[in-house]
Amino acid sequence: FSGILAMDVLLALLELQEELAATTAWAPAAGRNVTLQDVCYAPLNPSQPGVGDCAVTSVTQYFQNNRTHLALTAAQEDGEVKGTADWHDHLIYCVNSPLSFKDITALELSCTAEFGGP
Repeated sequence: FSGILAMDVLLALLELQEELAATTAWAPAAGRNVTLQDVCYAPLNPSQPGVGDCAVTSVTQYFQNNRTHLALTAAQEDGEVKGTADWHDHLIYCVNSPLSFKDITALELSCTAEFGGP
């Protein structure tokens, strides 16, 4: 993996998403500040969405926008072959099986997004 699929780029993307999610703007017609939750599409919690309920499509959603998930590693053995599973393995699995609730790597992470969708 290289280019935009490098750990430092994914972490920078996650930081940018967090900054954008925390952004507020004054809405004169409403007489208050509005946030992402006020305008986002939240299919699984439309009445009272939190930031995590908003359907934001990003590669970091394969890790539920969670730095800890992104940094996980786990020893993995496939017959005689021993190695370490990390974010690369999880990403490859999820790109091929985005609806999976648990990948087949030793990480056993879900591929579903933070908001619960694919």
